Amino acid sequence: MTAPSAHQSAPTAARDLADFKPDARFAWCVTGSGHMLEESIALARRLPRVDLFLSAAAEEVLPLYGWTLDKLREEFRVLRDNSASGVPVGMLYHGVYHTVVIAPATSNTVAKCAYGISDTLPTNMYAQAGKQCIPGIVFACDTEPSVITHSPDAWVELRPRAIELDNVERLARFEYTTLVRSLDELEAALAQRLATLDLAWTTSSS
Repeated sequence: MTAPSAHQSAPTAARDLADFKPDARFAWCVTGSGHMLEESIALARRLPRVDLFLSAAAEEVLPLYGWTLDKLREEFRVLRDNSASGVPVGMLYHGVYHTVVIAPATSNTVAKCAYGISDTLPTNMYAQAGKQCIPGIVFACDTEPSVITHSPDAWVELRPRAIELDNVERLARFEYTTLVRSLDELEAALAQRLATLDLAWTTSSS
């Protein structure tokens, strides 16, 4: 039997809840996807203590769906992707955030996360959360051979390529990552995380 190499150590358990501040928060990252964007924001609004982390692309897309920065700031604390070093990411090291969510996640974001590239605020948050053993939930958009999505003015059909579907499967195998493929799966993953944290939704889904 071959002994494991130094690079094959057993996975480290996710961070203990005692490591986080008593008022720790959800870090909800938004990318440049319009797929289930409004529905994702609606779920974020139901969570207790949540901050939004926007990519530059998200800032361009959100107003097309009626979410200006001013409107977002009425509901959330908003952190923007305006520093090369991703300054807001540092709060992960101080127990401020117990969970990182990327919803919705573009195929570009999924690919970057799957291959360790962290050059946007959402991908940097995901990478650093992984290094801190902080659980992450990623709502991938391109998960089926055919995806029907709502653009700002029409319903459109997208046909993800094999490479994009492969990247989803690759990311799904990452430690501390729950990859979800539908809004129902996202809501279920959030509900499970809330239960682990002994928290509850702030409003009903009705």
